[in-house]
This record gives sequence, structure tokens and C-alpha cells, in this order.
Amino acid sequence: MKACILQGPAPIETKPLVFSETPAPRPQGDQVLVRVTACGVCRTDLHVIEGELPPRKSPVIPGHQVVGTVEALGKGALRTRRGTRVGIPWLHRTCGVCEFCRSGQENLCDNPQFTGYTVDGGYAEYVLAPEAFVYNIPEAFPDLEAAPLLCAGIIGFRALRLSAIKPGGHMGFYGFGAAAHVAIQVARHWGVEVYALTRDPQHQKLALEMGAVWAGGTLPGPPVTLDSAIIFAPAGEIVPAALRALKKGGTLALAGIHMSPIPELQYSLLYQERIIRSVANNTRQDGEDFLRIAAEIPIHTEIEVFPLSDANRALHALKTDAIRGAAVLQVRSRL
Repeated sequence: MKACILQGPAPIETKPLVFSETPAPRPQGDQVLVRVTACGVCRTDLHVIEGELPPRKSPVIPGHQVVGTVEALGKGALRTRRGTRVGIPWLHRTCGVCEFCRSGQENLCDNPQFTGYTVDGGYAEYVLAPEAFVYNIPEAFPDLEAAPLLCAGIIGFRALRLSAIKPGGHMGFYGFGAAAHVAIQVARHWGVEVYALTRDPQHQKLALEMGAVWAGGTLPGPPVTLDSAIIFAPAGEIVPAALRALKKGGTLALAGIHMSPIPELQYSLLYQERIIRSVANNTRQDGEDFLRIAAEIPIHTEIEVFPLSDANRALHALKTDAIRGAAVLQVRSRL
């Protein structure tokens, strides 16, 4: 099969992903083999490729926003039929026995596996996944438009939940890329006013087109005091500015898996019971809940499509803020 393979971490400018032939995997046990049609390009992929997340598998095939059809099944995969369209997310598998898995917090599992990081992912023609960790994709979404829902969408949805925002509230989005452009549609569905804070004029324009009541630069701050805020950008220097914009008792959710160092904070920014919390991975329930709501709204994803062989170029465009919405790799057309 064709795949984009990372031999070791390197700057994306050096084109570290090698597009080449590699043996197709075979499903074992509870695994399903998925014939990939589309795979979203996520900033987490960039963190893996450039080594900001410590290497866990080498070589590795990145990619964790995978849409495709089930081609074959292991003997322990008993509920899925060949030809079923499924989505594969970042959370590849959990242990099921640690205190977090047993308490409904599998996103905090002590021994998790992650698609495109600890196991091979979807920058390939075929990928494996445990049957219990794949999603059925609502029919309303074509493959290419569905791909960003599987991480950008789910993580944005979890971040909204953890931000404690309520209908009618003022919500700040710091950074307006793939996750934010999906999350704003959920926020508007819930009756929330969104203020987009991003340095890029193109992203400010997109935010306004998608229903933000205001869009402007990152650090000057919004024209109102915020009830809650989410930082989507991997930039720790935004944290003090976001805290200054929050009301008393407001919550700031940090939605990235990696962030540059957070500057020293004055206690006055946290006083009055302001909360900072991270958003770590997602549970399968997050994904089920989000995909149901996404179909009800329905969510529309702005996508820029690249062939699989151009994964390096897509990631470089992501790094330089040149993507409007989300980048998606078209691996092959559906038969």
C-alpha cells in the first residue's frame, strides 16, 4: 500500500514524510482493517512529526482523523460488517482496567494508545483499529468533510463542555483554525456569542462569516468581558491575556495537546475563582455525542484538499496558518 512514513522527527520544512510502498496490515483479534478514503491533517500530527511530542513509535505513519470503509475483520470483531463506513479518531485504545477507565474517564487512561502516534495512522491506504473504538459516520457528511470532525470536531466539543459556557454567554476563541471553525457552529447552536481572537486576517474573516459577533487580534482583548474562553493555538503566551478577559469565576480551557511555555502569572489573574483547565484527549462518549449533534445542526466543514502524496505540503501550510478551515488528505475515492 501507499503511505506517508516518518522515520524520525524533523522540521516539516525538510519534508520528513516519505511517500512510499509498505506492506498493508492484517487485522487480528478485535481489529478491523479500514480502506482509507480521507484523513484530516491536524496540528497534533505536526507536533508528532516535529518532535514536540516525544517519539513513541519509529517509524510511524501519522494521521488520526480517518474516514474509510471496513475491508476485513479479525476473528474477534463480531459487530461490524465489511463495507461499513467508519471513522477512526486519536484515541486508538484504552486499557479498560485502570481507575480512570473504570470511572468513565478513559481519556485519562494510564496505558492508552493513540492513532498515528503510538500505532500507525491514516496517512495510508489502509489502517487498523479496534472495533470498539471506531465511529459510524452520519450519512449527511461526505468523507472529505467528515474527516475533520474526528479530532478537530470532537476536541472542540469537549473543550466547549469543559469551558462551562451557558446559553447566552460570551465565549472567546483564541486561534481560529480547524477545531474552532467547527466548535463555533456548536456554540451558536447552543445560543452562545463567540468572540474570535486571532492574529490572521483570513481567519478573522472566516470567524465572522461563521457567525462570530466580533473578530480581532489576539492580545488586545475582546470588546466585552468573557464568561469562558478556549485557547486553540499552541501558544502559552496567550494565557495571561485570556485570563485578563475573563469574568470572575470564568473558565479558560486549553484545547491543545502541546503548548509553548506559559509565562509567570500574577495571582490577581487567577483570583476571584477563575479556572484554567486542560483538555486531554476525548472519551468515546464525547465522540458519539458530538457526531449526533453535528448531524442535527448540521455542521459544515471548510476544507482544503490535498493528495496523500502532498502531506508534507499540507502540514507546512498548516504550520504557516495558510489553511482556511481544515486540511484533508484525499487518499482515494470511494468505490
